[in-house]
Amino acid sequence: HVQLVESGGGSVQAGGSLRLSCTTYVSIDSRSCMGWFRQAPGKEREGVAIIGGDDTTTYADSVKGRFTISRDSAKNTLYLQMNSLKPEDTAMYSCAADSRYASCGWLLDRFRDFAYRGQGTQVTVS
Repeated sequence: HVQLVESGGGSVQAGGSLRLSCTTYVSIDSRSCMGWFRQAPGKEREGVAIIGGDDTTTYADSVKGRFTISRDSAKNTLYLQMNSLKPEDTAMYSCAADSRYASCGWLLDRFRDFAYRGQGTQVTVS
C-alpha cells in the first residue's frame, strides 16, 4: 500500500526551477528523518538532501546552494525546492522517511535504511 507519494516532477530547461512534494499517508513523527534521493538511468541512487527532526539539513555537494529541503509537519509534506537546474539533475526523485534514528545526516546515502520510501517522480532538465 502507498505510504509516501511524490509529485511536482516534470520537464524544465536548464536554469529553471521545480518544487517537489512528498505527501505522507502514514503517521510520521515530526521529529523523523526525511530525505530526497535520486537515480538517473544507468547510475547508482544517490542522496540529495536530508532533514532531521530539529530541521538540521544535509545536502549532497552537487546540489548545495541550489536545492532546499523543508517540511510542513501540519500538512504531512516534505518539499524539495530545486533552482538553477542542470541537465545532470535529470533523474527519478524519491522521498523517504523514518522515525527510528536520533541523528539523520548519516542517512544521506542510505535510502534502503529508511522504513518508508516513495516510488518517485521524474525530473528532466534539458
